[in-house]
Amino acid sequence: MSKTVPARGGTLPSAPPRQGPLVLVAALVTVVLWASAFIGIRGAGPHFDPGALALLRMAVGSVVLAIIAVRHGIRLPARKHWWLIVVWGVGWFCVYNLALNAAERTLDAGTAAMVVNLAPLMVVVFSGLFLREGFPKPLVIGAPIAFLGVVLIGMNSSTSEGPDITGLLLALLAAVMYAGCTLVQKRLLIAGTDATSLTFFGAVAGTVALLPWTGSLITALQTAPVESTLWIVYLGIFPTAIAFTTWAYVLQRSTAGQTSATTYVVPAIAILMSWAILGEVPTPLMFLGGALCLLGVLVTRLRWGRKG
Repeated sequence: MSKTVPARGGTLPSAPPRQGPLVLVAALVTVVLWASAFIGIRGAGPHFDPGALALLRMAVGSVVLAIIAVRHGIRLPARKHWWLIVVWGVGWFCVYNLALNAAERTLDAGTAAMVVNLAPLMVVVFSGLFLREGFPKPLVIGAPIAFLGVVLIGMNSSTSEGPDITGLLLALLAAVMYAGCTLVQKRLLIAGTDATSLTFFGAVAGTVALLPWTGSLITALQTAPVESTLWIVYLGIFPTAIAFTTWAYVLQRSTAGQTSATTYVVPAIAILMSWAILGEVPTPLMFLGGALCLLGVLVTRLRWGRKG
């Protein structure tokens, strides 16, 4: 498989490479596994504080990512990129996880997903401005449609007491981390950094940053039920190691805006999983929101001909 070649001047080429079926399969794997993460966090959250949950998840994830990286062949990035990889890894795998875990202690999964999914819109705007991806019509039309669906899901899954302000701010922080780290990751991939090695090194950086919660994790492991611990092991293997690997694969072969817009499917899948696994029956408006998410993402994946 051919390598992604950095564009001259460090910018993206005017047209992304043609996407094959493997890219779509990788995108589907990513969104399904990330949707399941909301359920996993809720399953483990009552018995692990946000830091302990994040540390165990990333410890497990880093081990699996190490196996994937070794099988793929670890390729050291350029020395000048190491500091940015560390910043990216701490932001994605430490700060984002802490913020989302803490937010879901006071917010239901639907509301948390609604706020976190501000991130794809941020990515669409900022990748168009700073990565010179432009503003393709499918993204400009599809992203707002999908976000409207996310809003409907969030509004109809909130508790009667109303959302907690602290939880909302933490979810917003997670959204900012998501958007910023997606742009940084895309920039590193453009510069020629190997996607699998980047994910592994970033995960290690995030895990190291979470080590201050080691004591809390040890205490929680002694008292938490086995089911909660297994949920975190699941989070480490699937939504972390596997999904971030497939995410990097897609991001390397698509624009940042298009890749992030694909994750608007996550809330729609999450409400179906909550219905099947947790017995939480979605409202008719949540079904409508899920349909809008799917429609919006479908629009973003279209290829419209350009005039001239």
